[in-house]
Amino acid sequence: MNITQNKRPPVVVIMGHIDHGKSTLLDFIRRTKVAEEEAGGITQHISAYEAKVPHEGKERIITFIDTPGHEAFRGMRGAGGLAADIAVLVVSAEDGVKPQTKEALEWIEGHKLPFVVAFTKVDKPGVNIESAKQTLAEAGVYVEGYGGQVPWNAVSGKTGSGVSELLETILLVADLNNIHDENPEKTRGIIIEAHRDPKKGITATGIIKNGILTKNGFVAAQGAYAPLRIVEDFAGKPREFVKAGSPVRIIGWSDVPQVGSEFFVFENKDEAAETSRIKTGTATQEEVQNQEEKMEKKNVPLILRADTAGGLEALVFEIKKFAHERVAPKIIAEGVGNLGETDVKTAQSDKESILVGFHTGIDSGAKSLAERMGVPIILDDIIYKLTENLFAKIEKRAPKITVEKIAGAAKIVRIFSQNKDKQIVGGKVSAGVLKLGSQVNIIRRENKIGSGKIRELQYLKERINEAAEGREFGALIESKMEIAVGDTVEAFELEETQ
Repeated sequence: MNITQNKRPPVVVIMGHIDHGKSTLLDFIRRTKVAEEEAGGITQHISAYEAKVPHEGKERIITFIDTPGHEAFRGMRGAGGLAADIAVLVVSAEDGVKPQTKEALEWIEGHKLPFVVAFTKVDKPGVNIESAKQTLAEAGVYVEGYGGQVPWNAVSGKTGSGVSELLETILLVADLNNIHDENPEKTRGIIIEAHRDPKKGITATGIIKNGILTKNGFVAAQGAYAPLRIVEDFAGKPREFVKAGSPVRIIGWSDVPQVGSEFFVFENKDEAAETSRIKTGTATQEEVQNQEEKMEKKNVPLILRADTAGGLEALVFEIKKFAHERVAPKIIAEGVGNLGETDVKTAQSDKESILVGFHTGIDSGAKSLAERMGVPIILDDIIYKLTENLFAKIEKRAPKITVEKIAGAAKIVRIFSQNKDKQIVGGKVSAGVLKLGSQVNIIRRENKIGSGKIRELQYLKERINEAAEGREFGALIESKMEIAVGDTVEAFELEETQ
């Protein structure tokens, strides 16, 4: 096989921590303003596009994938990474390594993906690239000139400084790693995004890894298949064929394909449909156990909708992070598109149900029905705002419990008398306040051995209503447990809490 002849554009994934300048860098490369248009300034969808780069007197192409940096979008970053040949690890020269930087790095190293480090925001005054290099070294990455061989460039997405050099470095890494079409005879790719378009139907974006995708036959991925009748490039222009290393948009799927799954081309519909029905993955024992534990809690039913499959995956991932001892979210329905009347009717089966829409809306009829039925609706384009609101509502549905709130503690230094369940003792308040009438726990060697109640409280033979920290006192405590010198009594109040 002639590798040079089968050379294809390298597919590059941009990974890194939120707000480290990934989208700003890509904006400069493709001369658009995606970052400013995204809700909240955070990229919440994967985008893929081709950039033409002058190189050694020729024009070469690099395919870029932008992946969201917020933790909730871990699954989407994985899908983008699966399709990539090379990674650009974006590290802010201002902040250095952050949590999602480490997560991206673990993924890159786990998949043995060659990568380049791009130190961003170098246009800002006072930035220290050497300090950023040090944080990378602490994370186990040693760049060129700092004890290692990982190539790096200092760039500014705002001014464009260093961007040309970064593109040159990417092409150099691609050539050193012989990026080529390994199997031109078999068309294969990775689904990196999918959504339901109100006009066109279900649309999926993929990256072709091998072969040439033409308007002929059918394509199948996990969970869906489509006739190859409407094929577009990254700019939405109709194409008769798209080559390996390029993004492609395929329209007309039978359902929303699984993000991150491979797609293949078939000659007939039956083969494609059969392949799309193949299911992968089973629940782990840990996941089953978690579900069983949740069954013991109060479940809050959720109906989820998002504008894309990747967005839905991110929302589900974020919801799974919710942790509470007495209440748990339970996803009873999910899908791509607007919330509709069917979703409202599903919610009516349980009065605790919540309708949730991420980056999508609710049909007018469904909204009216939900308002009449009192079904709460949460809509937002910013995932952390949406989940913050959702988690607050879920927590309010938790069964209330009564807890002990410690008000004060005292060390017992003397026993004056003990008569059945009434004991007169002397002590000194070590923390907080002891009040007349308070309920108390009796603590011995850090273990609770009994409880009681303060019936009388005195200081120098005078009755008092409370004794503050540092004060000595005498007390009549009603308790079935015999109190001993050295014990601690903790006064507590019962408080109802969520």
